[in-house]
Amino acid sequence: MSARYVNVLYKYNIFSPALTIRREYRFLNKVRICSFCRALWYNNAVSIFEGTLGLSVTAASGIEAVTKKELTDLGYAPGGAEFGRIPFEGTFADAARCNLFLRTADRVYITICKFRAETFDELFDGIKAVNWRQILPEDAVAVVNAKSRGSRLFALSAIQRVVKKAIASAYTNGLKETAETYSFDVIVVNDEVTVALDASGTALHKRGYRTYVGDAPLRETLAAAIVLLSGWKPEYPFADPFCGSGTLPIEAALIATDTAPGLKRSFAAEKFRFAPKVYDEARTEAADRIKSDLKPRISGFDINPDAVKLALKHASNAGVNDKIHIQAADMRAFSSRYAHGYMVTNPPYGERLMRGKELDVLYRDLNKVYTSLDDWRLALITSYYAFERAFGAKAKKRRKLYNAELEATLYFY
Repeated sequence: MSARYVNVLYKYNIFSPALTIRREYRFLNKVRICSFCRALWYNNAVSIFEGTLGLSVTAASGIEAVTKKELTDLGYAPGGAEFGRIPFEGTFADAARCNLFLRTADRVYITICKFRAETFDELFDGIKAVNWRQILPEDAVAVVNAKSRGSRLFALSAIQRVVKKAIASAYTNGLKETAETYSFDVIVVNDEVTVALDASGTALHKRGYRTYVGDAPLRETLAAAIVLLSGWKPEYPFADPFCGSGTLPIEAALIATDTAPGLKRSFAAEKFRFAPKVYDEARTEAADRIKSDLKPRISGFDINPDAVKLALKHASNAGVNDKIHIQAADMRAFSSRYAHGYMVTNPPYGERLMRGKELDVLYRDLNKVYTSLDDWRLALITSYYAFERAFGAKAKKRRKLYNAELEATLYFY
């Protein structure tokens, strides 16, 4: 085949790792292209991991706007959140940057294909049209998770089964499933199918520093979102009088020093056999951005000495133990010589730690401590329905958030 024919294929986007692969597949069958060219598209097309990709990230309900701002700050142009996903365009290297740098996202995904399917036959054909040999090695483990809303295809187990069967059909003897895992989300919304490859693996809230879990743990991604939503800046003091295992002050220290939250962990995409090797470069960028000389005024206190030991251990694991002051102390003893500052905290609440009158007394005493400070701001998350009554003051602003499956409210004073 001459170079002229190859250039024609590139010109009309036939070789591109397009998001709507089925459309290109139909085009190949309609246009007058020799069988050799068609085989070349299947077997030697530009890798799905090359060039501009459709990317997306997921975020917990209530913090999508925070995640979108993070994406914008990293230089991307995110679209509106749909079905818990925020779409944008980027390269495989950009997916690596997002895995490393995003503080509030749950996972990063690479869009493999999009197409319409109203029947299982159409679903099978759409999945089969993808050149899976460019994505999965023959010994890969393919895991399929399905979600459906407003579609004719709604039986999730059947969707998963059909998709996996279609993927396996690309291989003479199916997938051996003895090597690395590739996890796919198949999202069917209004009969439109999107197949997305999980580039993160373990959820991004698992930074790698929290090896032990105390009572009522706060997810790291949510803790980072709370710090960002509080309005705190590193030039101001930061205090958490109920620091528990240290998640809020640790995330504040990571933010203050511009330390990438994913710097101490690995990601699923690093094991993608046919993908470019980009993670060393991303980690070098992350290491270069750390403000190691910064000395923020970040403090964490807890009445429980065992919790304080955990917090100290986790701060050391995160590499910010020299950026945080942590000690055992009762919240009621808190005071500050600074006129301005931020109290950001996750106090005990009824589901796991305290109930009824105990909470009322605790929150009332917290108000006394807070109002004794000069010009401080307070951001506090709790699921206690009567918090404002117990605290004795209406919040200036409220925001519904979710810590795992538990609905809570973030109050601002």
